Amino acid sequence: MVLDPEARRRRQELLARTSGKFREILETQSTFLSDYARFDIVVEEVLRGTASDRLTVTWDNSTFGEPRNMPPGPFLIALRNVDSPQPPMRGPTATILPTPEPAYLTVLQAPCAPEFIFESTSDQAESIREILKSGAIQAP
Repeated sequence: MVLDPEARRRRQELLARTSGKFREILETQSTFLSDYARFDIVVEEVLRGTASDRLTVTWDNSTFGEPRNMPPGPFLIALRNVDSPQPPMRGPTATILPTPEPAYLTVLQAPCAPEFIFESTSDQAESIREILKSGAIQAP
C-alpha cells in the first residue's frame, strides 16, 4: 500500500482543531481515497498486447478500497495504460483521481465497479478468454 502522507497531515491538523463527534469519526479514519496499491505481477500468459515477464502496476480502487493482502494466485488481470480512455462509469457519481504513478500500468476498473481481477481458473476468467479468442473484442 502507498499511503498518502499529505492526506494524513491534513487530518492531523483538522484533529487539532476539532472536538466532539466529528473528532471521534476522524480518529477512526485509517484510509484515504488517495491511498493506492503498487505491486508486482509475474506474467505467465498474455492474452492481448505485450508484456515483460514481470510488471510493476498500480491499483487505485477508490470505490471499494484496496485489500491489504491478496489470496494466492494466479489471476487474470486486465491492465490499462494511463493514456488509454477511462472505462465508463457504472454508477451515478464517482470520485476519479488521476493515475498515481503514470509510468506504470494500472488495474482496469470502471468507476463504481469491481476491479478486473479474476482467479485464473474461475468461470469469469474462462469466459473472458473465450471472448478474446473469438475476436468479439478487438484490441485498440
